[in-house]
Amino acid sequence: MVNDVRTDWTREEIAALFDLPFDELMFRAQTVHRAHHAVGEIQLCTLLSIKTGGCPEDCGYCSQSTSADSGVKATKLMDVRAVLQKAAEAKDAGSHRFCMGAAWRNPKDRDMPAIIQIVEGVRAMGMETCMTLGMLTPKQAEMLAGAGLDYYNHNIDTSPERYNAIITTRTMEDRLETLDHVRKAGINVCSGGIVGMGETRADRVGFLHTLATLPQHPESVPVNALVPVKGTVLGDMLADTPLAKIDDIEFVRTISVARITMPMSMVRLSAGRESMSEATQALCFMAGANSIFTGDKLLTAANAGDDKDAALLHKLGLRAMTAEEPLRACKALEAAE
Repeated sequence: MVNDVRTDWTREEIAALFDLPFDELMFRAQTVHRAHHAVGEIQLCTLLSIKTGGCPEDCGYCSQSTSADSGVKATKLMDVRAVLQKAAEAKDAGSHRFCMGAAWRNPKDRDMPAIIQIVEGVRAMGMETCMTLGMLTPKQAEMLAGAGLDYYNHNIDTSPERYNAIITTRTMEDRLETLDHVRKAGINVCSGGIVGMGETRADRVGFLHTLATLPQHPESVPVNALVPVKGTVLGDMLADTPLAKIDDIEFVRTISVARITMPMSMVRLSAGRESMSEATQALCFMAGANSIFTGDKLLTAANAGDDKDAALLHKLGLRAMTAEEPLRACKALEAAE
């Protein structure tokens, strides 16, 4: 299992993993997980919206799009000091990765000085930093790398075949190009997607295949369950056709296959967790998820909350990772590939 990092997965192989009996799939995922990650450790991350709403993209799931009638008010970029205060509060609550999102198609050059100050300030606190700002130019990626940004998040969202049904204002190729800029700048890649958007299992296969066949796997792979928001295209669609939502066992299967195909990556149980039962979350951890967003809010959506998370981890006998452990995992991934 030590040398099982592959970037040549076929769709047929990934589909065969999805088709395994559930207990066999879970066994394989847990075996791979134990070969590469410490048992019983969960990375705690906090996500803050540093610029909310007013995004010109038409992502069908997003309440921050100008195309949505979700009631989200557009704001300006937060003051640097206000962001750093939130980071300090997150650190005090036990998080060691601070993730920041701005509802932009892409950052303007005039925004970069403040973004750089934020990255430098959060890193000075001893926390890992992650940003999601939309598409980047090579120069912007290099600026973020120079400030010490640890991770850049840019999700591919879904399979290449379903992509245009979810977003029309940019392409899958645009997203992969930004990931390439990030990788070349020396920043760790955080990239995943959303399930439960009415896709088929074949789309979930295609989504994971795209990530698992990148020249280097993302160091962080967030798997989100759609949180339907009234006023968004997908939120309104799922209100009318609730059976399109992904069921819990299929979601756990998706986590398991992500773990098997990208063994060294941090697999993050992300949005949608606030509506999952404790049993479903426990299955996700057994399947290899080893990172969660904690706190009461994810950008504009509700989240489980620190107290509930602490109680759940205690009930399951899991512990929060220390700040050094994910960085060691990233170095091991680089060595393996």
